[in-house]
Amino acid sequence: MSRKGLTAYYAIMKIFKTNLLRAAAAMLALLAFSASAQNGTSSPYSRFGYGLLNDNATSAQSAMGGVGYAMNSGRQINVMNPASYANCDSLTFLFDIGMDYTKLWSREGDAYGTSSSGGLQYITMQVPITKFLGASLGLVPYSSVGYAFGGEIDNGSDSREGTGGLNQLYLGVAGKIFKGFSVGANFAYLWGDVTNSAYAYTNTGSTSLFQHIISVRDWHLDLGVQYTFEVSRLHEVSVGAKYSPGKSLHGTSYGIIYDVSQDAVPDTTDRAGLNGNYSLPDSWGIGVSYRWNKRLLAEVDFTYENWKDAKFRSLDGWDRTQFDNRWKIAMGAEYQPNPRGGYLSRITYRLGAYYNHDYVKVKGNTLGDYGVTCGFGFPVPGFKTVVNLGFDYRYRRANPNPLIKEQYFNITLGVNFNELWFWRNKLR
Repeated sequence: MSRKGLTAYYAIMKIFKTNLLRAAAAMLALLAFSASAQNGTSSPYSRFGYGLLNDNATSAQSAMGGVGYAMNSGRQINVMNPASYANCDSLTFLFDIGMDYTKLWSREGDAYGTSSSGGLQYITMQVPITKFLGASLGLVPYSSVGYAFGGEIDNGSDSREGTGGLNQLYLGVAGKIFKGFSVGANFAYLWGDVTNSAYAYTNTGSTSLFQHIISVRDWHLDLGVQYTFEVSRLHEVSVGAKYSPGKSLHGTSYGIIYDVSQDAVPDTTDRAGLNGNYSLPDSWGIGVSYRWNKRLLAEVDFTYENWKDAKFRSLDGWDRTQFDNRWKIAMGAEYQPNPRGGYLSRITYRLGAYYNHDYVKVKGNTLGDYGVTCGFGFPVPGFKTVVNLGFDYRYRRANPNPLIKEQYFNITLGVNFNELWFWRNKLR
């Protein structure tokens, strides 16, 4: 390699190390706070499989129905498609943190119930590496489990509860291949424990605990592409696609039997490795977006995952989990009246809707949910930071037997920091 080439190479590596290390330091400073955080849920349907799935949408994307495969504004971090990282301004550091609160109303026959959940949802950041390369680092949920309910048995009563879920700590890199076309990948460490517990209380006063625990420690990969072309000076169209290869998981699955009333030593049973017994399916996503005058953005997405081919080994005495192929269609739009106008004109208004055919079958019934969303992006005066507030109404039920009918009202709050970290004043 020539001296000129070596000089360019070392300059690029210096920028990469400096910017990425700054971002990594900021992320690690937050991990102590977020390591135990889990995107909460309180649905009995989360007891099946790995729990309720998350599509990596930020608070702004959630308010647009959860779209994002074709989105590449450069002002928002888009984990849904890693190819979007290449559209990052060379001087801009992005940091996005999101929280949510969910109120759930459920009905089974004549029985009604309410519950609530919430907490930290995600932490993401994005940095430029060079003019044509961008990187992102973050912590996002893959799935969440949370429920508690009880019933009667022949000689007493029982209660069931579930906690946990799977998380992803990812590092993503994307590059522009030529004008308008970019490719990217997310490399994630996938970990977490899914714990389903059943307590049996007999009329004689004894209490027994039965647990099924799935402990995952593995890697996960997302690949993405995007292409944007200008129809005219004011009109722009983007297409994007994401693919995640299916894989057999690594980790451990085991059961625990414990006589709580006798304070006995827990007995671990049916311990098995996840490899060959539990897996994730191939996942595809495709989206098309239209942008007008940098004020209006509208997008339609479609997701498909062949869960019927995934493996999930059930323990003796537990309900057998049945998988169904998952598909989801989502659409959304956002509008900012005038980016350079007064405060009300700089607020971003968002609207969306979706339908999700879920990946589990419950007692032979398919599971689906649909919802409508809306939200706002409030700019912080004097800064490029935006506070995103979103609302989501969702209805979930099984079909043809509705089983438990659930209605959700979800509030998301995200803060998207946009700072010039890498600009240097040449005046001394």
